Amino acid sequence: MTVRYTPRAEADLDRIYEYLKRRSPYTAIAVLKAVREQVGYLSDHPAKAAETEMPGIRSLTIRRYPLKIYHRIIGGEIIILHVRDARRVPWKGGE
Repeated sequence: MTVRYTPRAEADLDRIYEYLKRRSPYTAIAVLKAVREQVGYLSDHPAKAAETEMPGIRSLTIRRYPLKIYHRIIGGEIIILHVRDARRVPWKGGE
């Protein structure tokens, strides 16, 4: 399946990277690599991610880092909606 990032998801990744880069450039790169690897996993196994309370939206947790990737599957495309710190209150589709 093809993968597309929404502007919000791209901005999420930029913020995560910038925040981590100030503390540890190595960690910042490792986190983005982990996100990309999990998105690659999604493209091969789109239904493996957990369904959320929001209709049509699934989430995949990156176990090594406390992040969740929220996405939707439409036709043959996975749309990455939001990347969020999993320690925060779960995303409800707003904000």
